Order: sequence, then C-alpha cells, then structure tokens
Amino acid sequence: MVELNNKYKIGKRRFGLINWIGFYSLYKKETLRFLIVFGQTIVGPMLTGILFLIVISIAWGDDRGLVLGLPFVNFLAPGLISMQVIQQAFSHSSSSILMGKVMGNIIDLIGSPLSAAEVTLAIILASVTRSFIICIISIICFNLLVDVNVLHYYYFLVYLFLSSFLMGSLGFIAGMWAEKFDNMATVTNFIIVPLSFLSGTFYSIDRLPEVLKGLSIYNPFFHMIDGLRFSMIGIRDGGESFGLLYLLFLNLALWFTSYILYKKGYKIKS
Repeated sequence: MVELNNKYKIGKRRFGLINWIGFYSLYKKETLRFLIVFGQTIVGPMLTGILFLIVISIAWGDDRGLVLGLPFVNFLAPGLISMQVIQQAFSHSSSSILMGKVMGNIIDLIGSPLSAAEVTLAIILASVTRSFIICIISIICFNLLVDVNVLHYYYFLVYLFLSSFLMGSLGFIAGMWAEKFDNMATVTNFIIVPLSFLSGTFYSIDRLPEVLKGLSIYNPFFHMIDGLRFSMIGIRDGGESFGLLYLLFLNLALWFTSYILYKKGYKIKS
C-alpha cells in the first residue's frame, strides 16, 4: 500500500486558467459532428428555405403590392435565411446534449478536464459556426433566384452572432432539461417553430393590430430576424437600440443559465 501511495499521485494542472487544447478539441469535435452529415445539417435547411421562397412567392403573386417598400420576394428571402439560422443553432446544441444523455456517452464530457464555461462555450460556438455556414451558403444559393446582398456587414456579423449564440444557449438548456426526444419535439413544435413563424418572417409587423404589434416587440425572434433583414435590405421593422440591448441581455442570461445548469449537473449527474 505504501508503494502504491508513493507511485501514484494526483497530477497537477498542466494548463493555465483556460484549457485551450481541451476547449478547441471539444469545439472541433462538435463542428465535425455536423460537417460529417453535411447534407442533413447544411444542405437540408438551405433547400427548405428555397422551397419556402418558391412556394410562398408563387402563391403571393406579383400584383399584391410592396412590403416595406420592396417586392415581397426581396422582403421574404432574408427572413427565410434568418429563420434557418435560428432553428439550426438551436437544433445543434440541443441534439448534442440530448444524444449524449440518451446514448450514455455524456459521461465522457462530464469526466473531461474542462470547466462548465469551457464546455458550454465550445458547444454553443459550434452552433454559431453551423449557423454562419448555413447563412453564407443560403445567401449564395438564394442569389440564383432573387437579389440578396449584405449591405451592412457590421450589423450582419453582430446580429448573426447574437442570434445564433442565443439559440445555441437556449438549445443547450433544452438539451439539459429534456430526457427523451419527445421532450425536445415538444419544445421545438410548441416554442421554437411558432415564435419563429410569428416573428415577422413572412410579414411586416406594421400589418398587425396594435396589441399584437406591441407583443411582437418583446419576441426575441423578431429582433433576430429584423436585424439580419436590415443588414441585407437596409430597412428596419423595429428599433435598433432596443433590439441590440435586448438580444445582448438575453444572450448573457441564457448562457449563464446553461453554465449554472451544467455546473450543477442538472439531469446529467445522479
């Protein structure tokens, strides 16, 4: 026993305040996880957006007037791209945590020399990466059908990052809460999809009654889509300052919530 105690000692921390190698390894693993199934995670959502664009623009017709001073198809395209960004960022982080719990390999993540901040940020930033790829490829492909350009690159990058980071954090929280795929389907079908559809993706909120218009201002999905649309068409449907501050606050609140849940081992530690 004495020999064992002398031979095997608790190792010392070999990295500084942040485990950069471990953080990058987890981020790379999460990124490769969606790149390996590129057709399902990137091409699929992009094709869905194009189908929405074609079907809705045909149903709308060319004689229905303008929306925010633009032809409807030019108004619709940025909204569809934004909607895919939102939904896919949520899908990545939520599926990563839930699949780890269902398959039982989340123990590898729990036992890794990574802090709660490093784990949450690595997975959420992988969601952000997936959203960036989908957005860029969608803009390129949408240009084959309609004129879609980025007019304000600063707002484009800021809103794209805030939107995907927020949804990645929300997906992380949902993945921690869900115990089976039925739970996740409930969140997606009754929260994510309705809020993204009722956020001005297909219409201007100026057409809503005053009560619904007031409620839409507090829908974070509206500010995500409105901000990204503004970066592409140069016209807003809402306020700039409130939208940015609102999204920034929600980003910090949701990331901190995901950090606390993982640190406490909510539904992942017995």
